Amino acid sequence: MGSLIQSVDWLAVAPPTVTAVVALAVLVADLFLSEDRKPLLGAVSVAGLLLAGLTLLPLLDGDRSTFCLTGVSDRDACSYTADHFTLVIQLLVLGGALLTALLSMSAVRDHRLPEGEYWFLLLSSAAGAALLPASRDLATLVVALEVASLPAFALVGLRRGDRRSSEAALKFFLSSVTATAVTLLGVSFVYAATGTLHLTEVAEKLGHVDPRLGTLAQAGVALTLVGFAFKTAAVPFHFWVPDTYAGAPLPVAAYLSVIGKAVGFTGLILVTVVAFPSYADVWAPAIAVLAALTMTAGNVAALRQRPERDRSAVRLLAWSSVGQAGYLLVPVAAAGYADDPARAIGSTVAYALMYAAVNLGAFAVAALVARTSPRNRITDYRGLYARRPLAALAQGFFLLCLAGLPPGVIGLFAKVTVFSAAVDAGLGWLAVVMALNVVIALYYYLQWTAILFRPAEEAETAAPAQVPAPLSVAIALAAATGIALSGAPQLVLRFASETLL
Repeated sequence: MGSLIQSVDWLAVAPPTVTAVVALAVLVADLFLSEDRKPLLGAVSVAGLLLAGLTLLPLLDGDRSTFCLTGVSDRDACSYTADHFTLVIQLLVLGGALLTALLSMSAVRDHRLPEGEYWFLLLSSAAGAALLPASRDLATLVVALEVASLPAFALVGLRRGDRRSSEAALKFFLSSVTATAVTLLGVSFVYAATGTLHLTEVAEKLGHVDPRLGTLAQAGVALTLVGFAFKTAAVPFHFWVPDTYAGAPLPVAAYLSVIGKAVGFTGLILVTVVAFPSYADVWAPAIAVLAALTMTAGNVAALRQRPERDRSAVRLLAWSSVGQAGYLLVPVAAAGYADDPARAIGSTVAYALMYAAVNLGAFAVAALVARTSPRNRITDYRGLYARRPLAALAQGFFLLCLAGLPPGVIGLFAKVTVFSAAVDAGLGWLAVVMALNVVIALYYYLQWTAILFRPAEEAETAAPAQVPAPLSVAIALAAATGIALSGAPQLVLRFASETLL
């Protein structure tokens, strides 16, 4: 019998721990700072996220696990594992949170948001999102999911007195709470059928469940998958997305579009590929159908957005993110059919890295345009090249990456890898649906790109306002990341293909 007392590997748990500690420090510091010194909290938050990102470097040497079962021969039954998959997702989460923080520094003051609460909630959510990819038991997975989600409700509704913001927060809250309830019910069924919560042990015991508990196990697997489908905004669980993004402050909408999705997809990958491989014949076809429905509904809805409608730019990005979620689901479905699921999951991770950088960049330019055009219509981008040539070129690059067209080479490369994953898994029909959706998406991405370079109306030629330095840095970082990834796209896939177990 092993010792029941075990030491914690603090280096392994450093990324989420540092983020959480900085969140608490910001909350306490807010009590003692005068109003004119509150902007310091933003600088502390950015520094904290940078520090959390740097703690990933010592973990590159090899897998580290902690909070493991004691007194058993199988040391793989751990609750926290910092493997390659964990590190890649944590890099995505902390990098995305850092860009969001840079976007937020001016937005918090412009919208008169309570600074202490805002930064505490953002960092708390990022800590939960960083914990989730390392979670290797169902209880830790659900806790991390909720730590990432609960602060996000408050962030969406933080604009006090704004009816649209309150409505967006309520829709987000109700849909997310429903998802959590369904997930918890599914997890409890799986636990009742297997007697364990650790993902590797669940996978082993689901292979030979007592026949009397077979129906319970199947219901648990199905309900757990439905709960995570809510979190990924997969159709038909996507109804909250457009109104939530349109009602939230722009940096929060950007955060949800990238980090919120990363959380949902990471959880989905862990429960399907690690915990439920013996049920691949059930979840793989279901996720394939969800992928087809999600990409089609998202792209068709984005196509129908009217450029002159208020907040049409944010709504188009919201529906576009639903369509992109469909592409991200394709390799997850393919993993259920593939001989090498790790390679299929690598395609999803590679696509997620590309999507995170360019989608945050698109939201950053939207935040820039919103400073002079608060209605944030697509028509407000007309003549942006004449007013702000660098911003227009950056937005054009981001949109072309999302569309999968040169010079956005990384977007094209990511779509080809996802397409290949579907073909290699024998999902030819899904590859055809994806190809059709890519063609549909070309129309609205190219339409928006063309508007950037059209001559401005006379009323729109006023001198542009000063751009806050953090916002400029966020746009520059996103553009530089997209260009670097486009320069060496094969490295992204090679890096991501080594991810899972």
